[in-house]
Amino acid sequence: MFWQRVLSAIIGVPILFAAVWYGGVVLLIVTAVLMLLGAREISMIFSRLEMQVPQIMIIPGCLFLAAAAYQYKGGYPADALIIILIFYLVLMTAFYPRFTPIDVAISFFGTIYVGLLIFLFLISTLPNGLIWLVLVLVCTWSSDTLAYLVGRRWGKRRMAPELSPGKTLEGAVGGVLGSTIAAWVVVMSYSPLPLWPVLSLGFITGLAAQIGDLVESAIKRLAGIKDAGNLIPGHGGVLDRFDSMLFTAPLVYYYVVLILHN
Repeated sequence: MFWQRVLSAIIGVPILFAAVWYGGVVLLIVTAVLMLLGAREISMIFSRLEMQVPQIMIIPGCLFLAAAAYQYKGGYPADALIIILIFYLVLMTAFYPRFTPIDVAISFFGTIYVGLLIFLFLISTLPNGLIWLVLVLVCTWSSDTLAYLVGRRWGKRRMAPELSPGKTLEGAVGGVLGSTIAAWVVVMSYSPLPLWPVLSLGFITGLAAQIGDLVESAIKRLAGIKDAGNLIPGHGGVLDRFDSMLFTAPLVYYYVVLILHN
């Protein structure tokens, strides 16, 4: 399992960092693809609960959210969510009873959930966006990696046994420590960044990564599955690999906008 994770990282990380480096439309396209893959996994998860997430809803919804993020220059395009909801409701009335209000609610949730990945693109639009993108990637992955390694080696006290029996408090501490160390490395590599605010960001990013992991565990636990998919060897699906980033990317974006740039 560990070496499968390493192999997946060797292949996947350079691709993602290349998208981060080029930014702009390239990063937007990569982000949109991740959103669509995540939407497919959400659809499969809820299908196990005999609920449907119609592809005719969630795929256009995710694409519209990505396009709105590109066109809208004021941050997260919250207004786009209203349009997406109206679109879903129109489809429901057109195809009722094939599509129901429950389908709309689940599809809207799924769109917002996987749509949190759009913050990867939004971070790139900030001043020093490349640095903040690197920070969110290395902090999140360092948190995930240290949490996994520390939990396997020293983990004894379960953190949330009902959600994820394998998660331990020791692993969580290791994850927060890994994220904080990663933030320190980024600051040392790019001196214009303020030390203590970025270290604080690294610390809370480590906490957010744990929450993102547990939220996805709750969704999978409801469906009675271990992995959201099997696209990435050693990890599972896109949601299994990026579950932490669904929380860390928005956190970094708003921390930079509301705290560091004020």
